[in-house]
Amino acid sequence: MSVPYSILDLVPTTTTTKIADAYRNMVDLAQRAESWGYTRYWLAEHHGHPGVAAAATVVLIAHVLDHTKTMRVGSGGIMLPNHAPLVIAEQFGTLEVLHPGRVDLGLGRAPGTDQRTAQALRRYMAGGADNFPQDVMELQHYFATPSQDDASRNHVRAVPGEGLELPIYILGSSLYGAELAALLGLPFAFASHFAPENLLPAMALYRSKFRPSAHHAKPYAIAAVNVIAADTNEQAAYLSTTLQQLFLNLGRGDPKPLQPPVRDIAQCGEPGEIAHMRGKLGGTIVGGPEDISAGVTAFLARSGADELVLTAMIHDHAARCRSFEIAAEVIRALP
Repeated sequence: MSVPYSILDLVPTTTTTKIADAYRNMVDLAQRAESWGYTRYWLAEHHGHPGVAAAATVVLIAHVLDHTKTMRVGSGGIMLPNHAPLVIAEQFGTLEVLHPGRVDLGLGRAPGTDQRTAQALRRYMAGGADNFPQDVMELQHYFATPSQDDASRNHVRAVPGEGLELPIYILGSSLYGAELAALLGLPFAFASHFAPENLLPAMALYRSKFRPSAHHAKPYAIAAVNVIAADTNEQAAYLSTTLQQLFLNLGRGDPKPLQPPVRDIAQCGEPGEIAHMRGKLGGTIVGGPEDISAGVTAFLARSGADELVLTAMIHDHAARCRSFEIAAEVIRALP
């Protein structure tokens, strides 16, 4: 295998599916991904989006762990400002006890929703994103093995969680997350699937400022990328218009379930909207197997990523599964 490859699943709902269908599709895709050699399966935390059914992220992670056997499963990510660090330590500590060696904890600084919903989520919390570095370090403390001095003191403990040394990843779409991951000596995952313009600066900053830590002697950079694959270029281009409509609707502040693909995306928005959408999706790789291979090769060379996390917002579940299958076949065949 030339490079580890993983999946980021937002658990999409569509115009023709219900939330229960989205959860069944999630399990089906995860089981297939395990057989296709994917390294990890990450679930994102989003709130109040009618097209994303991943609000209760920890519950879904537990469900996927229960229905898979070997693949790592985790968060891509938990939006830490929405939660007390102790609660996350206890929840992921529980997952790790139930499924030892298979749980990842990716942490994000954004709320994963609109401002009104963010306020509702943070009703009893203060500081929000401004406390993110301190919250990350607090989480690390909860997972650490206590010293004898610590054990004899009256201090807050995560039970379960304490002593598990759970792997933590910093997620980001800007230079902020890259610098924090570097200073803490943690792996970094960059969201180039919606912020491609910041990919290269963030990767360069992360590697240049990385400080070895007790857990990581050298930097480890993951890049998330949209990959829409099909058996032909024409079919892939058609399927990709669902993702394009998703970003058009997000740009209008009008999130919707995934829309069916269309033949002419230019009919779905004004020229300015189309141009803005294409900028946000500038790193997307679309095509048949040959074009996917060329696109992934170029993306790896450009980004220097140690691992790829693929995401694909495709309306039809069977076509979505086929996209991830083709991508796995292509990446395994890379030199």
